[in-house]
Amino acid sequence: MRLGVEAALVDGALVPGDVEVVDGVVSAYGLAGTNGRGVAVPGFVDLQVNGFAGVDLMGADADGYRRAGEALLETGVTAYLPTFISAPEEDLLAALGNVPSALPDGPRVLGVHLEGPFLATTRLGIHPASARRDPDPALLERLLGAGPVRLMTLAPELPGAHELIDLLLLRGVAVSCGHTDATAADATEAFDRGVRSVTHLFNAMRPFRHRDPGLAGAALARDDVVVQIILDGVHLAEETARVVWRSAAGRVALVTDAVAGAGMADGAYFLGGSEIEVRDGVPRGEGDVLAGSTLTMIEAVRNLHGLGIPLSQAVAGATAVPARVLGLPTLGRLEVDLPADLVVLDDNLEIERVCVGGEDCVVA
Repeated sequence: MRLGVEAALVDGALVPGDVEVVDGVVSAYGLAGTNGRGVAVPGFVDLQVNGFAGVDLMGADADGYRRAGEALLETGVTAYLPTFISAPEEDLLAALGNVPSALPDGPRVLGVHLEGPFLATTRLGIHPASARRDPDPALLERLLGAGPVRLMTLAPELPGAHELIDLLLLRGVAVSCGHTDATAADATEAFDRGVRSVTHLFNAMRPFRHRDPGLAGAALARDDVVVQIILDGVHLAEETARVVWRSAAGRVALVTDAVAGAGMADGAYFLGGSEIEVRDGVPRGEGDVLAGSTLTMIEAVRNLHGLGIPLSQAVAGATAVPARVLGLPTLGRLEVDLPADLVVLDDNLEIERVCVGGEDCVVA
């Protein structure tokens, strides 16, 4: 099967010509053809999806995952991590047990992002204080045994956090620092232990100060840490986003932190079982605290490109860079012999087509 495109984005370079897919993998690109339209790019990878299209993933069954997945595909997401915020242990265990291993005609479910419960009391954001826990290896083992945990956000400064980091990395689970009051020294210790990511940079963490740069400053000062950002125009000021890019170009991962209200109208929804309200497209919880976002990944790519960032680098922020956090070098790339998880974009960065494993899932 040929996609009928005029070019493909291959490892950051725009290669003229069509793309061919055989048996679910890319077999060739740069093929001569006529009347091609659009550009084929790797499918988007989202590390933080709490919900989508009216579905709160913590409470979702197979049908809920199917509905959320179908809507995510329409935004170009071909692989994602269902994300569960801090909650009572029994709720987390149940949610982990409900994660499907695979669903037909949907994006790949890569595993779960546990955002908590081992977080700082002073940086909880929307996370319920009653569900926060101090680092507890036994609890962590129960969570890891309940379902496919792939990424965990924790506060590295908490007593006992280093033991959890070592355990997670030994078990092949990526670790991200977030919801934390970590100093730069705390963050550096975590990075030196193998942590390679920061969850929604600048949000729910110690502020950056000239003599106290905190986690944000420590992460931006290194070359080996991926910083995740929510580029929805609410979580970060435009100037902040520009500073992040100039400090960390090539290691900025776009995430949506999408909640059930993403892709829906304003109204009441649930996040981790608690009610939130979307007003003017912004989800908020009790006390008007930000409660995730309604951002889609294609919007995040457009927003980054709109800052003057080349399209190839903006796309990498939604593909290869988040894949790097999970240690999956074949994910988020368009290359011969790799799975054909692809998005076709037109000149206005509108989605024309989405494929997962070479199968058409969305055709405009």
